[in-house]
Amino acid sequence: MRIEIWSDVVCPWCYIGKRRLERALDGFEHADQVEVVYRSFELDPSAPRHGTEPTVVSLARKYGRSEDEMRQMMQGVVDAAAGEDLAFRIFENVHTNTVDAHRLLHLALDAGGPALQRDLKEALLAAYFIRAENVGDPDVLRSVALEAGLDGDRVDAVLAGQEYADEVAADAAQARAYGATGVPFFVLDGAFGISGAQPVEVFTQALEQAWAASHPVLQMAGGDDAAACGPDGCAV
Repeated sequence: MRIEIWSDVVCPWCYIGKRRLERALDGFEHADQVEVVYRSFELDPSAPRHGTEPTVVSLARKYGRSEDEMRQMMQGVVDAAAGEDLAFRIFENVHTNTVDAHRLLHLALDAGGPALQRDLKEALLAAYFIRAENVGDPDVLRSVALEAGLDGDRVDAVLAGQEYADEVAADAAQARAYGATGVPFFVLDGAFGISGAQPVEVFTQALEQAWAASHPVLQMAGGDDAAACGPDGCAV
């Protein structure tokens, strides 16, 4: 089974949803046969490449709220994250562009498959939400990528150019084709969609449904006492 996850590295619910899916997979008996691939979705492609404005300020302006009101709203996200053992520092985050982070995630998938991409995804989310680092800063991105196990020369080459920009755009186009208007957005085997950071129980049910759909149980007709030959030959 393949699970594709559209998300952004500055999306708090994407980190929370990631943890909830992982908890569901922990209790799924076929988890060792599940491949998880991350797809790109930029929440704000117009965000500055080297942002410095606090996220709380930019969100307050965007939604027409006071900074105090926005802090109260964001506190609910902090509380939800704490329920997943994630200590968010979102009041220290800056509003920044994430296209380079997404390009590195595509590099990781090419270079080391889903396992390396998963490690980089977790490292980027932790850098932004747990350590309040600026994941639009190329120096931060390089450091996080090398820690996750990517090759330094390839990281430098990608950050210096536009490699994987088309793949990032293609991911966004596919999300729109699926009808996704926000993230996280999960697609199981190209047939089952989950929108948002749903409870663990929803992920568990979806995993079981998707597995059953791709691994149908053969329905037997008649009884099991009809004449047949077995591994030891035929009893004539």
